[in-house]
Amino acid sequence: AALLSVLLCGPWRAASDSDEAVLTKWEIWKNSHGINHEEDDMERRAIWEENMRMIEDNNQGFFMGMRPFTMAMNKYGDLTRQEYRVLQGAIIDTQFVKRGRTVSARRLRDNARKLDAWFVDYRNLGYVTEVKDQGYCGSCWAFSTTGAIEGQIYKRTGQLVSLSEQNLVDCSRAYGTYGCSGAWMANAYDYVVNNGLQSTSTYPYTSDTQPCYYDSRLAAAHIKDYRFIPKGDEQALADAVATIGPITVAIDADHSSFLFYSSIYDEPNCNPNNLSHAVLLVGYGSEGGQDYWIIKNWGSSWGEGGYMRMVRDGRNTCGIASYALYPIL
Repeated sequence: AALLSVLLCGPWRAASDSDEAVLTKWEIWKNSHGINHEEDDMERRAIWEENMRMIEDNNQGFFMGMRPFTMAMNKYGDLTRQEYRVLQGAIIDTQFVKRGRTVSARRLRDNARKLDAWFVDYRNLGYVTEVKDQGYCGSCWAFSTTGAIEGQIYKRTGQLVSLSEQNLVDCSRAYGTYGCSGAWMANAYDYVVNNGLQSTSTYPYTSDTQPCYYDSRLAAAHIKDYRFIPKGDEQALADAVATIGPITVAIDADHSSFLFYSSIYDEPNCNPNNLSHAVLLVGYGSEGGQDYWIIKNWGSSWGEGGYMRMVRDGRNTCGIASYALYPIL
């Protein structure tokens, strides 16, 4: 996949027939996303133009049958490669990653057979809070964690409560997390097992790290434990989604095609052992004979209203089944 490029030096090449046209598109994009660059506008524009060319080249390849999906510009269009990596925020080496107890794939399969669910979408069942925005902070691990717990609380109580990612970002460092610099989700779960978690309403998100002010008297969630899905087993993952609820997962998102995702995702360069980003798996379905996963990510202006569909074909696409876990209330 093409990489995000920074054109800080060398000649600038226009992306269209005139400088005015490019400037107009650039200004429209900034205005639409509320972006204002005072000191580095020229450099940011160069990054944005390079990304626009990459997106247009990809989409031309798609319409010629040479690329499996489309891409679209979004609010992340002026990020450098390194800035995007900060956003991904998962610290997971699959060879040495911390794991906990693993659920039985056979038990998941037996339970799933009783349901025989060809498609699942927890957004339509009340389990999923609104799409949240992590800002420019590598806290995806916290959102992936809270989302699964929110779903289990709804399953038990019928009440959908938005839980505090900021609580995790600020307070769980003693459990091996790194605030805006990423974490393993199991470490975040360990914090919740031992402490509980406040709601967003009492501990709001700020997209940076601040001193912890957790108050156990205001805890809105408690969990007893968590379980991992058998590593790399997409069938077990689908069975868990069908029978349990939204699942915390990690994926390889270290590709420009992910940042500018637009249609059912099938990145040929994905590596199931290079997990860089945490997301919430909220269902699966099929369209035109193509099975897919439904993933909740970030910001309603990204992807499909903050969600993405990723190819589900048993190949453990982008490592979606390499590090998957869920809470036990």
